[in-house]
Amino acid sequence: MQSKLLLWYDQEGRTLPWRVRPEDRAAGIKADPYAVWLSEIMLQQTTVPHAKPYWRKFLEAYPTVTELANADRDQVLAMWAGLGYYARARNLHKCAGVIRDDYAGEFPQSEAELLKLPGIGPYTAATLAAICFDEATNIVDGNVERVISRIFRIDAPLPKARPEYRCMAATLAPKKRPGDYGQALMDLGATLCTPRNPKCDLCPWQNDCAAHKGNCETDYPKKIKKVKLPVRYGAAFVLISDEHVMLQRRPDKGLLGGMMGFPGTDWSSELSEPLNAAPIPRNWEKCEGEVKHVFTHFELRLDVYRAEIANRDAEGIWAPLNSIKSFALPTVMTKVLSLAQK
Repeated sequence: MQSKLLLWYDQEGRTLPWRVRPEDRAAGIKADPYAVWLSEIMLQQTTVPHAKPYWRKFLEAYPTVTELANADRDQVLAMWAGLGYYARARNLHKCAGVIRDDYAGEFPQSEAELLKLPGIGPYTAATLAAICFDEATNIVDGNVERVISRIFRIDAPLPKARPEYRCMAATLAPKKRPGDYGQALMDLGATLCTPRNPKCDLCPWQNDCAAHKGNCETDYPKKIKKVKLPVRYGAAFVLISDEHVMLQRRPDKGLLGGMMGFPGTDWSSELSEPLNAAPIPRNWEKCEGEVKHVFTHFELRLDVYRAEIANRDAEGIWAPLNSIKSFALPTVMTKVLSLAQK
């Protein structure tokens, strides 16, 4: 199975900007741990097409991990805006600092050492160690879980049975070409062994797949049925003065930690007396419509209020509207601003 998968990868594996393909590796080109790490952090909860321009932008601004560590965190957060899951950006900057200070600007070369770094979990540590340092590891992401669930027809549902999936994946992981094998397995899930309409006729593991033999590929992986997301309500206040808007930094801990945002109420199951949370007494105008935004665990609905003042004497961070993109505004807050400007 290992040989069949690697042969398929040699011929059909994806070409990605951060990837060193087998023919490149044979020519002596080595994977850059910094570039691979950036891509892996960005690809958590993010698609390849969406992550690519951010990856290029980060490498252009910060060509090395030390330059990323030396960068202002606010600038890093602003560049991350739009990728979501903003704890990743905070940990990215923190991790870069640890590599600069504790490892002389060089990534540690073992899975065990990589796991000690902030923001690097089992999957990322295994991936970096295998791809960049040729350590035999067991790389398991969502695509790999789907492949493994079908190969072995694992009936235990995700996410609770994740350790079982890792154990079964480990029975196939090779000692030779571990980086290529891990990338091949991820590619197999991303391009052939897809959630719907898998291309089994093209799969190198077709004859080894228990789900294919049972003609039940799309029954796997089993998952615990999702419950409907609860809805939370809130209000946001957009204060404008001479083509500037007032922002506030959100606390580091909690949702959207460290990012910029507009003053507002707490987000709760019901909204009452929102004007009590207004940053200053003013004749606040409620904007028509509402902002809807879906987070992992709940759906948010925000009423938006706007007001104008002559002088920027209210306490906050006054951001010029013509350079608002240089501030670390998460997507939900850009929606708030868009509604206020209608």
